[in-house]
Amino acid sequence: MKKLGYLFMMVCLMNSCVSKKNRVIRQNILTLKDSYCKAPFQYNYSDRLPSYNSDSIIAANRELKGNFSDQSILILNALDNLDEVHDIIELKKDSSLASQVKVLQLKTKINSKITIALTELDAVAAEFDCEGERVAQIGNYVDNLNASRNNRLILYSIVTGAVASIAGGIVKDEGWSSAIDIGGGAVGAGFGLATLNPKGKKVEFIHQRNLLRDIWNEKLESPNFPPFIWYMYTEKKFSNKEKHSLLTSMKERWLHYQFDDDMEEANRSVIFKDGGYYRSGDLHNRAAMLNQMQSATRTINQNINYLLLDLDKLIL
Repeated sequence: MKKLGYLFMMVCLMNSCVSKKNRVIRQNILTLKDSYCKAPFQYNYSDRLPSYNSDSIIAANRELKGNFSDQSILILNALDNLDEVHDIIELKKDSSLASQVKVLQLKTKINSKITIALTELDAVAAEFDCEGERVAQIGNYVDNLNASRNNRLILYSIVTGAVASIAGGIVKDEGWSSAIDIGGGAVGAGFGLATLNPKGKKVEFIHQRNLLRDIWNEKLESPNFPPFIWYMYTEKKFSNKEKHSLLTSMKERWLHYQFDDDMEEANRSVIFKDGGYYRSGDLHNRAAMLNQMQSATRTINQNINYLLLDLDKLIL
């Protein structure tokens, strides 16, 4: 009987520790349920997107190709700075001080637009980063819930087996002893099988400002992205092979790796809604997708860096 008492005390102690840990986790989750990543002030960006007729834009500005790459020309057009560049080229033909001053003024005007574009990139990438961290914390919460549940079930399985073994040794009747052993084994196995729940627990997670929804729909339906950033996402000329846009390539990877090429499942996913109840796998998928978009957004800085290098060569 002493052994049974020790087992009972051990179960109570472990359950108390797990319950205390879960209470702390549930208190922390309240700060993560709704987004703290969105900006306190909502800027209403213009709805006007740059022209996607890239071949015509490049052809109309072919005299710039000696100084700028095709991508740089398209960025200048998106920033509405092509006229300034044409003026600089004309002014460079005149070496007077007045022309030099005018060139510097025009370059300052171009740099101002580029600076705004860079800050937009940083802001969007920062929000992707923040949302990714928020989702990761929620994911860890659900993982802890699942781990705590499994630990309890494993403990119950061990205790059930131990109790059955002790009780079987105490009971002298062979028939009853066998029945206790079989019953204890069945209950213990049941607890063990319960740990194999593939989906686990779920938690409510809200994201009315859903950065991934417009990406998945391939349509700018919200004020989440500045027009310049969206143009860089969706213009094929800025992708590696110029066959698909950055956004389309990202969506294809998500469909394949996150949803096993099941378009219907993807379209139903809570990931692209205003929020809802998430399981651990969905949370980890969302975190991965946000981190991928953060990286893709930061790569646009390379295109702007090349433009700045081309512009400096033109001025010098």
